[in-house]
Parts: sequence; C-alpha cells; structure tokens
Amino acid sequence: MSKNILFLIADDLGKCLSSYGTKGLSTPHMDQFISQSVTFDQAFTSTASCSASRTVMYTGLHPHETGQYGLAGGNAHFQTFEHIQTGPKLFNALGYQTGIIGKVHVGPGQVFPWEVREESGSRNVAWVAERAEAFLDHASETKRPFFLTVGFIDPHRDITTRGEFGNSETCNDTFIPPEIKPDEVEIPPWLTDVAETRIEYVEYYKAIARLDYGVGLILDAVHRRGLDESTLVVLCSDNGPPFINSKTTLYEAGIQLPFIMRVPGSSQGIHNPNMISYIDILPTFLDWAETQPPPPPRRLGRSFLSIVNREDVLDEQHWQHQVYGSHTFHEVANYWPTRFLRNRRFKYHRNIAWQLDFPFASDLYASLTLEGIRRNHLKNDNENDTDDDVMVGSRSLRQYVRRPREELYDLETDAQEVNNLVASEAHQTILVRMRNDLEKWQADTRDPWLLRDGQSVVALQRYAADGLKMPNKADFVLDSVAYSRMKQYRVDDPALLRSEE
Repeated sequence: MSKNILFLIADDLGKCLSSYGTKGLSTPHMDQFISQSVTFDQAFTSTASCSASRTVMYTGLHPHETGQYGLAGGNAHFQTFEHIQTGPKLFNALGYQTGIIGKVHVGPGQVFPWEVREESGSRNVAWVAERAEAFLDHASETKRPFFLTVGFIDPHRDITTRGEFGNSETCNDTFIPPEIKPDEVEIPPWLTDVAETRIEYVEYYKAIARLDYGVGLILDAVHRRGLDESTLVVLCSDNGPPFINSKTTLYEAGIQLPFIMRVPGSSQGIHNPNMISYIDILPTFLDWAETQPPPPPRRLGRSFLSIVNREDVLDEQHWQHQVYGSHTFHEVANYWPTRFLRNRRFKYHRNIAWQLDFPFASDLYASLTLEGIRRNHLKNDNENDTDDDVMVGSRSLRQYVRRPREELYDLETDAQEVNNLVASEAHQTILVRMRNDLEKWQADTRDPWLLRDGQSVVALQRYAADGLKMPNKADFVLDSVAYSRMKQYRVDDPALLRSEE
C-alpha cells in the first residue's frame, strides 16, 4: 500500500477554529475532518513569519540554521542555503510524486525541487482543488506514492488594501461567504476589542469560511478516489492571525498553532496534550513513509507518529516538555532578532535587539485594527491620556513596542505574557536555568545571534587560534573600567557560553 501525504497549510489562521474554542465560526468541513483526526493542543512553530515558518516545516530546522531569516518575497528575498535537505528533495529521492499548489513563499527553487509546482496567489479554492485532483490522478496513473502540499492564501490579509481579506472571490460562483455581523465575532483576549477590530474580524471570518470550503473540496477528492486509508493528512497554519500581538511575535498567539493530523488506522476525534514543534513535522513524514535517511548535522526534531494517539502527557523520558523558537526578520526592514524557550509552564524570551523598537509588518501597521487601537484612548477627549493608556489586549502599546532584554512568564497564571518575572527573586533559579538552556540550544544549532560582548560567537571562533578573548556578557560593554575588570574567555572556551548575566 502506498504511504501518501497530503499537507494543507493555512495562511495566518492561528488557532482561530471552533475545535480550539473560537466562537461564531462556521467551518463544517474542517470540523468534520477534525472529528476524524487527532488535534494537538500544544503545537508550536519556531517563528511567526510565513517564509521562515514554512521552511521549518519543510526542513526540520530552525530559520537561523537554514538561512531563511525572513520573507522570501518582495525586497526581502531571504533564501535557504543550498546545502539544506528539504522535504521535496528527500521525497523525490524516495520515488514520490511531490507537488505544491498555491502559496510557495520559500526559495530557491533548486533547494525546494517539487516535481509539480503550481505557484499561485489565487484565493479561488475551487481552482486549487481542481489542480489537486489533477495531481492525484497523475499519481494514480503512474502508480507512485504522492506528497502534495497545498498552500492556501486564506485567511491572509489582502496586502494591497486596508481591512480586506480577498472576500470578493466567489470561486467560479461556487462559494457564497456567510453573512456575519460585527457582534457575532469573538475578539481574542490578546487583542483590543474596538469597532475597527470587529470590522476586520468579520472579513477574517469570511476568509476562514472560504478556506474551509477549499479544504472540504480537496478532502472530498481524496475520499472519492479511495485514498483515505493510504493518506496521512495534516492541516496546520504557518503562524498566528494577521493582527498585532500575534503575527511576527513570539508571544503565544503568534506561535502556538493548530495542528490536526489524520493517520489511517489511528484514533479519531481526540486531543493530544503533548508538546510538538514544527521541526518535528518532516521527521514525522519520513517516519510515515517508513524511511529514515541519515540525519543532517544538527537536525533536532523527531517523529511524533508513535505518540499520536496519546491523550495523556508523557513523562520526560518518553517525550519532550519544551520547545524553542527563532525569529530574526519578517520584511527586510523588520529586523528584530529574538529567541524563546517554552516548557509546559514557563516561557523565556531573549530579545537580542532589545534596544530597538519592535517593528510592525507593513500590513499590520496599515490595518484598521491598529489605527483603532491607537485612537481608542482618545474616546473620552482626555488631554491627560498618555501612550501607557493605549492597550493591546492586556499589554500596553509601549510594552509591546519597547521590550526588555529578557522576559520570563508563568503561563499558568499569566497566559497573555504581561507580568515579566525577570526581576522576581522567587524565580531566579528558573530564569538562570532557562537562560542557560536557551544558550546551549543556540550553541548546538550554531546560531549566529548567540552573542557575547555584542558580537557573534560563531563568527568570531575563526580567531580562536590567535587567542581572541571576550567577556561573558551578552551586550557590548561600553564602560572601559568595567571591561578591564571582567574575566576574559577564549572564543572557543565552552565556559564562554555559560551565562554570567
């Protein structure tokens, strides 16, 4: 029996699904699929940016390992290193018919050599389904297993207009968007509930409904061809919803994502509470195909196929209880390198460029929502209002834009990551442990943004033979007196990577 793979990727969906508790949505096709599948409640991407997140899915590596530091399109033009192993390259070698339809947004082409590549920015999901059917039919004719990726454009913003989500698309007059009123949408707690937010969420919900229609068409095509029992199907999102406090941030709304997997012969309609990372996706696909090529250096992900049916949290000997993430760019002007480590209770952020204001992606800056949020504190015409009165969910806009060097949150009591515990004496042991674990992970993955004295340790290790030494401080030391008193370490000394912050 062929071991096929169908990989459905939504664009900017986040956990905006009824199965994750969102109210007011009508998504009958995805609801049916979810009832037949396993829903992972603790799935995390490495970064909340389209191209970089997709590269994580396709390579099992973090963005700072692949070179896909930010968006592939426009004037950003970040590209994956040519030596990187990718899913299409590996599955081509296994004799699979590989293909991608819709959004690609990674490059260069020779590193991602899908056999069938039908790249399109169309939101016509009926056309997407037609092309998927043609792909399935060709695989049947050639009697080859297939690995098909469908990159939906929905529910991404229409990037040429403000507040639009492509909802004039009727899919060859086969799709009619639902009628949704502003008071029927649910504004998540990480976002401020103003009139503009509700206006945009109505359009967002409509785009999700179109995504649902497209998912239904493709799953129906798989079913009609009798492929349900031979095809592993995954539905996920590249990052969180296209709103401030989510997309492009490493806060929970940006990186904790939907991940639904239907495995032939496995349990149906269950929720799996174990933590998975998007670096685990490619190893899982290879495991399903019953092959395991020699792993490349530093690939840390592993298959979760063996635990897919678990409804209990496995112990640390049998599964991971922490995940890591890496963000450096979104658009080329959005430079803000930051890393995170999250376990089942605590979340640690290391903001490498903390002296810079956190940048806005252009579509988020242009959104009606951000404008409404910034004007919201003026509704009482109070001349004494300040920037601190502007709130993004539970976080002030000032807190959102100007972040400290480190952040530590107890997610059990502070799910919105607002109360920073870095200065808490009671949490110093946790802080030091998570800081050191994060920096060890940076060293293991040869992160160019593992800094000492404001410089890349990886870049400077070529001077080890010349005896270059540096202090064990992350930021550049401006005080020459303090610098002269600091212990200096050779750039290849492991002790340099044991933080003394």
